[in-house]
Amino acid sequence: MTALAVVVLLIALAVCGLVGFAAYTARQVERAVPPLGRLLELDGCRIHYVDEGAGPPLFLIHGLGGQLRNFTYALVGRLAKEFRVIAVDRPGSGYSTRPDGADPRLAAQGELMAKTIAALKLDRPLVVGHSLGGAIALALGLDHPECASALALIAPVTQIVETPPGPFRGADIKSPLLRRIVAWTLATPLGIRGAEQVLATVFGPEKVPPDFPILGGGALGLRPEAFYAVSTDLEAVNDGFDAMIRRYPTLTLPVGILFGKGDQLLDPRAHGQATKDQIPGLDLELIEGGHMLPVTQPEAVADFIRRMARAAAAKAR
Repeated sequence: MTALAVVVLLIALAVCGLVGFAAYTARQVERAVPPLGRLLELDGCRIHYVDEGAGPPLFLIHGLGGQLRNFTYALVGRLAKEFRVIAVDRPGSGYSTRPDGADPRLAAQGELMAKTIAALKLDRPLVVGHSLGGAIALALGLDHPECASALALIAPVTQIVETPPGPFRGADIKSPLLRRIVAWTLATPLGIRGAEQVLATVFGPEKVPPDFPILGGGALGLRPEAFYAVSTDLEAVNDGFDAMIRRYPTLTLPVGILFGKGDQLLDPRAHGQATKDQIPGLDLELIEGGHMLPVTQPEAVADFIRRMARAAAAKAR
């Protein structure tokens, strides 16, 4: 066997080992963090969602790298005493799937969320969006205002972000093929190695709850398909975003934004105050805390959502 053949064989064995490790890790994670809710087949996607409580409907959309357990951790139980609360895994996230070739841009994701609302026969719910979910909620509000009564945005992406925040820079992969290769080789071991530092930034300056990987679903991000979805969403987020931002002044729904003053992923001034200047009547509130407010400050988030629900009811009268 030539030296080149030996090298090729060693590389092939290493790749097979990494793929096997990624598949094994995904199985272990899914045993520890199983699905919580129901499944809906829609436009080639399988949408995983939870539906709890009774009353005026709320529709919750999570952010980049998240899934619906970010809401069920501490928020859904509080809100389900007063509202019917539906939280979804966005396509490709959590236990929802997204077929190859599906459009990941904000407008397309907003349209799919509008179709989900229609399929679940929700009557103009208050749409709650966290982080990237906030941008998707805005797309829904602009393109499908008949599907929502108001928008409650928690630490939302509302402006173009030229450079991805630190925890997501490793997912900045433009080639879908390379994205798939990295997802099934390097992403899982590097994700395990860097998890503590990434979570410290995502939650900072607040502490990471020790049970977040399981109860909050954080461990689901170690699966190859989760990395692929994060990278796909990241590469698509700015496509058409500038045109969407120019339409902010046309929003007629009540819109509110809640931001943590210490957010280490998104600047509250750029994504909060600047957006208040663009959307007439926007309700902006800054509180102590970081980016993961639905987990770390659930009562403050619940109060904010209640206030936006009252604004939606007043608008409807």
